[in-house]
Amino acid sequence: MHRTLTVLILASGALAVLGTTPCFAGPGDAKPLSLVPAELPRLGAIDERFQSYNIEMVEVTGGRFWKPYASKADAKPADANQPAGMDPSLYEYRQPIDLSTPRLRKLAAALGPAFVRVSGTWANTTYFQNSDEPAPATAPKGFKGVLTRAQWKGVVDFSNAVDARLVTSFAVSDGVRDAAGVWTPDQAKQILDYTKSVGGTIVAAEFMNEPTFPEMGGAPKGYDAAAFGRDFAIFHTFIKQAAPNMYILGPGGVGEGSALLPASMHALTTGALLAVTGPVFDGFSYHTYGAVSSRCAALGADGTTTSAAALTEDWLGRGAANEAYYASIRDILDPGKRMWLTETAQAACGGDRWASSFVDTFRYLNQLGAVAKAGVQAHMHNTLAASDYGLLDEKTYEPRPDYWAALLWRRLMGTTVLDAGDSPSPSLHLYAHCLRNQKEGVALLAINASQTDAQTLDIPSASEAYTLTAQDLMGAEVKLNGNPLKLGADDALPELKGTPTRSGKVTFAPQSITFLALPKAKNTNCRQ
Repeated sequence: MHRTLTVLILASGALAVLGTTPCFAGPGDAKPLSLVPAELPRLGAIDERFQSYNIEMVEVTGGRFWKPYASKADAKPADANQPAGMDPSLYEYRQPIDLSTPRLRKLAAALGPAFVRVSGTWANTTYFQNSDEPAPATAPKGFKGVLTRAQWKGVVDFSNAVDARLVTSFAVSDGVRDAAGVWTPDQAKQILDYTKSVGGTIVAAEFMNEPTFPEMGGAPKGYDAAAFGRDFAIFHTFIKQAAPNMYILGPGGVGEGSALLPASMHALTTGALLAVTGPVFDGFSYHTYGAVSSRCAALGADGTTTSAAALTEDWLGRGAANEAYYASIRDILDPGKRMWLTETAQAACGGDRWASSFVDTFRYLNQLGAVAKAGVQAHMHNTLAASDYGLLDEKTYEPRPDYWAALLWRRLMGTTVLDAGDSPSPSLHLYAHCLRNQKEGVALLAINASQTDAQTLDIPSASEAYTLTAQDLMGAEVKLNGNPLKLGADDALPELKGTPTRSGKVTFAPQSITFLALPKAKNTNCRQ
């Protein structure tokens, strides 16, 4: 049975990839490909909060998270609050994040409405202290960290202030289990009740973070699919009674369909998890990273990448390939459920050195476009402001290049997804949505990853062009239509102004990203 399922999954995944392979103009074609915005067909729709982000639970409680490459802090020995079996030198202690910081809130609000997922590996072992007392020096037995009321209220207040609906997961370590080792809902009930009491709502949750690697995440030793199925059944019954309006996501697997982590690590498969739970999730969630960062190279060099590959078709296509892999499993074992990408970034283990540079913006936007085109409802970037893959610098909250890309997506790309059709080159990635807040308007995203060749389209509609470039692909500065993007006085966001572009031939420079806003496209699929 397992062999049959594997064959079905691989076959379905292959069909998914073949079905989305674009056709390209031949090398001898002199005339640019014509793209008619009025005629672009509708593919589907994404959630209004599609582009979202994570704040790790360990940021909220304080603890040891991925150490930034630029940090000069001395390595410290392992403590209880870090994933099992990992090198302690990879981590660095953070004080609890202050989610009331004005700059942080202003920049997060500019990406709203969104989802904010407060979860991660550390959430699996975090104790919620349901009192107004400060956190103890040592977590209670069976836990590795402590979340106080004040800290969680800070999350709720942040969520409300920036219009980011709250998504989370719950503890699954020994501390929430009875004498027989079975999960109990007491901690989950306390955090749900307290959230409601301070004016918050958890709109969606996974049972646990990344059950495909349960022991590394803090689940009991030997935790298997049968144990997950038993515990999830208890969780499902509890949630349907305690929070019937909460969207149950899952399974939330990671590391499959690629060589991210060595086979020696105790791992479960999403297929095995769904086989024991059945199709009971409200939404099918998964996590994806194109690689593990160089921090974790010791886990297996096959799972790493380099900046030299950052603009290759293989690298830029990994988000779509991973979606196709998980979609094939969903189609067989949880058919009809909408997909949610609840954790993703450039690379696992905090991101590579270049995750914070302009070159990663090509991957970031290409992945947004590809998974939206596939129908994924939410894309939650890890993280908002921690380690090298954060949208914001974790010490200053200065925007990084991916943040500016996220802001442009938020301003221009609406929830109706259109089919942009063929591209004249495999290096030019094209995505189209209805233009946000503009009846019958179209937004086109053109990503030219070629290092040498300009690309051209014939577009019979006037537009406004928003082109992102950088003098140094590996640098932190990004320019919009030739002007550096930076915060103004009192952290004011700069005016994001497009350049008027006539109808006809539009050329996209090498190593550039352009949003075209076409307010008068007259696409009848965009009437709402």
